[in-house]
Amino acid sequence: MKIKNSEKPIDKKNNTHSNNKTNSVLTEKEKMLKGMNYFAFDKQLVEERNYARKILEKLNSLPYKKGEKRKSLFKKLLGKTGDNFLIEKGFNCDYGYNIFIGENFFANFNLTVLDCAKVIIGDNCLIGPCVKICAAEHPLNVEQRIKGKESAREIAIGNNVWIGAGAIINPGVNIGDNCVIGSGAVVTKSIPNDCVAVGVPAKVIKQLK
Repeated sequence: MKIKNSEKPIDKKNNTHSNNKTNSVLTEKEKMLKGMNYFAFDKQLVEERNYARKILEKLNSLPYKKGEKRKSLFKKLLGKTGDNFLIEKGFNCDYGYNIFIGENFFANFNLTVLDCAKVIIGDNCLIGPCVKICAAEHPLNVEQRIKGKESAREIAIGNNVWIGAGAIINPGVNIGDNCVIGSGAVVTKSIPNDCVAVGVPAKVIKQLK
């Protein structure tokens, strides 16, 4: 599948389309990036999600022998990568440009990242299959939800972290360096450095240092 030339590329430096004009009133994208309530079906945001999906469709259909091509597409999609990384097939995200991964990153099959806010992952991290990292959230107020309002909070994952299969990382969570998150854990609160956390909701069960 070819990415059409008519589709606008994302300007990662400014985190917006390269021809987007500044305005004294915040755009819906600017609200999103500031953690404010925003309208998720704003034209610009829909275009940017569609742009990401075009790349994702190609990424997830390329044969493994096209490893260098896959890597180049990830570098085009994501906000930042290291030189050494491997993301297995089944990867999905909202925008891509809000995802920042460090060196020696590995993600197993079917990683989902809802990157309506920044998702920052350090060096030497291992992500098990079917993990969900979700910066996006919806209002408790039903009328706001019906109107398509959303918000998002940044997620940060430190260096040397192992996240087990099927874990879910919720909005606003920070996971410290050297942590292990057990399979199936639902992480709703931040985890300090050097901890093993398991369960629903995830709780620290062991200090590693």
